[in-house]
Amino acid sequence: MHLTFLGAAGTVTGSKFLLESAGTRVLIDCGLYQGIKNLRRRNWSPPPVDPASLDAILLTHAHIDHTGYLPVMVREGFTGPIHCTEPTEALVRILLEDSARLQEEEARVRNAEGATRHHPAAPLYTVADAEAVFPLLETTTLGTAFTVGDLTITPSRAGHILGAASLHVTDGTTAVLFSGDLGPDDDPLIFPPEPPPAADWVVMESTYGDRDHPPIDPITQLAEVVERTVARGGKVLASAFAVGRAQRILHSLVEGFRRGLAPEVPIYLDSPMATDVTELYLRFIDEHRLDADETAAMCGRAICLRSRDDSKTLNDHREPCVIISASGMLSGGRVVHHLLRIVRHREHTVLLPGFQAPGTRGAALLAGAKSVKILGRRYAVKAEIAQLDTYSAHTDRSGLLRWIGAIPSAPRGVFLVHGEPTAADALRVEIGDEHGFATTVPELGTQVDLTAASLEKAFR
Repeated sequence: MHLTFLGAAGTVTGSKFLLESAGTRVLIDCGLYQGIKNLRRRNWSPPPVDPASLDAILLTHAHIDHTGYLPVMVREGFTGPIHCTEPTEALVRILLEDSARLQEEEARVRNAEGATRHHPAAPLYTVADAEAVFPLLETTTLGTAFTVGDLTITPSRAGHILGAASLHVTDGTTAVLFSGDLGPDDDPLIFPPEPPPAADWVVMESTYGDRDHPPIDPITQLAEVVERTVARGGKVLASAFAVGRAQRILHSLVEGFRRGLAPEVPIYLDSPMATDVTELYLRFIDEHRLDADETAAMCGRAICLRSRDDSKTLNDHREPCVIISASGMLSGGRVVHHLLRIVRHREHTVLLPGFQAPGTRGAALLAGAKSVKILGRRYAVKAEIAQLDTYSAHTDRSGLLRWIGAIPSAPRGVFLVHGEPTAADALRVEIGDEHGFATTVPELGTQVDLTAASLEKAFR
């Protein structure tokens, strides 16, 4: 059994791991690179593995950095099944179509403005390419094993977002566990990750490997941001991923208003995708912590804006409100147009809940940028910039250490992925010190032999 790291090595995005065993070849996750330009350029390189050579693709969850490269793989020749849980299947349909539409729109804008070195500029993939993925999706059930060739795969709950799974893969002799993205134990919406099953090897995320989330009630913290912004007569612009984070912010606002922690103001959910995802919480009621009444309250409180015209009318509204819009790192979508009008005025607040990848507008604002480039022009930053780390869908350093420490027996080695170099290396040291497990941070393209008896020998 061999494992090759084709993405999410030394960075948090572009998840792709090739697992080969006795002629069976599967790809675990198939994500887009996001963030800085040098990473995004990798999306335009030829596929890192021949798509037609794969027997299957296994998805841990639906986020674009884990699924957004699927249309390219299918277009270039992949015809096998794509295995995922039922909530992930529903989310993939929403996210891939939205990703394709954004790319088509970006290409149209670049061509219209002449802002391209390519004539004409083309999207990485089209809506038609995205739709070609859907017939290949096959659903799995948490706790129920299935087979691909000589491999047996068992998904278990990872927390993080609806349908997220860790994947235990074995050929009967060697077992490797892919953590996927792990959620926090105390997420108010999503159930916590299950303890890891025994495995010879663990491929583990490390996004927050160098820090803990602050011990602050997120509902109270968000209410304080809303309260002081409303006191200035301003708006709160919450930049949120449409999957997971938008719903958690919406739930916190509803709870904060119910508790009287902040003045009750209108909530606008300005993201058709986030609206569709929020409705899935009603469909998959057993996949999260909220009961039917709480879910209905969360889904029914916001004013959902689907059309661009409705979105534009928000700019004419003068009264205080909360606008929840995607994307989560201010990198594209409707939130950019709101940012243009909000970031220049002191009464408003730009709220950044969770991790901001290097190279994104969100990261620049958190670093104290005095100006920000939006739609080709630079604008002074005068609005309050607020970060709420308590809204991350990832567990933190302590949570990661608890999770790997709960494995029934010591693995031969742990590979840390999905983390910036500093975070991953800090977690490597912590796992070694606290649990004594051999741990490493693989580089992009590294191949390891999983039949080896130790981590050191796996690289030989």
